[in-house]
Amino acid sequence: MMEIKIEIPKELEEEIKSVSKTTLSLIINKLIKEELEEMIRLKKIVSKSKMTEKDVEELQTKLMKQY
Repeated sequence: MMEIKIEIPKELEEEIKSVSKTTLSLIINKLIKEELEEMIRLKKIVSKSKMTEKDVEELQTKLMKQY
């Protein structure tokens, strides 16, 4: 299994410390899975469109700002 290192913002440190490592791992795995599924879904939509690569990059930038 791959490991990913993340940085936790200071304002979340105390809350994170109160969650077990197992629970935290499950939460993060779920979030990553959901985000990847959304990216795949969007790629399928975009692949069927007549958008240019530049259009796609602009759309991706806008979407990433929402998260």
